[in-house]
Amino acid sequence: MKKYLYPADVLIPKENFEKWSVIACDQYTSDKKYWNDVESIVGSTPSTLKLILPEIYLNESEKRVEKINATMKEYIKDNVFGCEENCMVYIEREISGGAIRQGILGLIDLEDYEYESGSKTLTRATEQTVPSRIPPRVAIRKDAPLEFPHILIFIDDPEDSVFSSVSRKKNELKPLYNFNLMKNGGHIEGYRIEEADQDKINVCLNTLIKDGLLFAVGDGNHSLATAKECYRLSGNPLSRYALVEIVNIHNPAIEFEPIYRVLFGADKTDIMNYLNLQNGKNESDIIHKFTVIDNTSEDEISLFATSKLPVGTLQGYLDDYLKLHPEVEIDYIHGIDSVRELCENKDTVGFLFDGMKKDELFDAVILDGSLPRKTFSMGHADDKRFYLEGRKIK
Repeated sequence: MKKYLYPADVLIPKENFEKWSVIACDQYTSDKKYWNDVESIVGSTPSTLKLILPEIYLNESEKRVEKINATMKEYIKDNVFGCEENCMVYIEREISGGAIRQGILGLIDLEDYEYESGSKTLTRATEQTVPSRIPPRVAIRKDAPLEFPHILIFIDDPEDSVFSSVSRKKNELKPLYNFNLMKNGGHIEGYRIEEADQDKINVCLNTLIKDGLLFAVGDGNHSLATAKECYRLSGNPLSRYALVEIVNIHNPAIEFEPIYRVLFGADKTDIMNYLNLQNGKNESDIIHKFTVIDNTSEDEISLFATSKLPVGTLQGYLDDYLKLHPEVEIDYIHGIDSVRELCENKDTVGFLFDGMKKDELFDAVILDGSLPRKTFSMGHADDKRFYLEGRKIK
């Protein structure tokens, strides 16, 4: 039988789960207090905090990476982990608001994944990968003996065939952990999935393939790209696979929020004139509408679609505009009120638009390739995946 998700020899700490599990490294990247609080909570107890590099400390990566790898070896030597062999894990994560996000932890084959835009592989990136973000991550992973994922991967399963095959048997599964995550992270439970149910999962996954696409990376795109690069460099059979959590994009706990664009050092009239001029060169049957804001007014503009999504159409125009105006800076902003507040300042121009609906993602990836960077956000920062389960990669 063809496999799409593989079991792993999953490493789980034997105790102190609350201190062990910390949020993904790409969260709170400007909030040193958050990470200082985590350090205070963890103290001297074994923790994934000591096995990862929070992005707020990327400028200290050289001196931290050696310590991370040494700590991994120390934890292996000190028998910190128990090992669940040949295992997938069924996960229920209670997030903000009380919704439950279901997940299944397993391995994907990196031979079936490319992160370049336009890729036709079984697993594809959902947003453009920034090449400069990969080398610092490779430096961390290339000599590491263990991996701990924060990667969430979507499947498009409107009938919920994959998770219903497991969740209805939850009371028959072996419990692996059940605890509260630190700092408003919610609650998490994990259960071992045995081989017979692993086979059922793969049978269901086979029915979900559309135009050659099964898995779309929802979170952790650059981490998965790093895993691919390390596999290319090493050829190590263990590094051919990456540990990920798959989630159904139709799960009610998964919410998409648009990420808006704001330009600094910009003139709204000049931008509007530029957009109108370029617009006539790209006629199509579809119109995308945008609200353009500065400290004097809000105006509407309609642009012929150059992408399936409004954000893709807009980002293409803005990329070209920014090349002509290097003095202008762009930022990616969550929340309409935040955009309006920023645009009260002089020479600041914001763009509001309709966000992508969940059921548009797979079609957009198939049609456009990977989407523009910062197309959507998956809920609140505290709802991101926490590091918990790991495995050996050397």
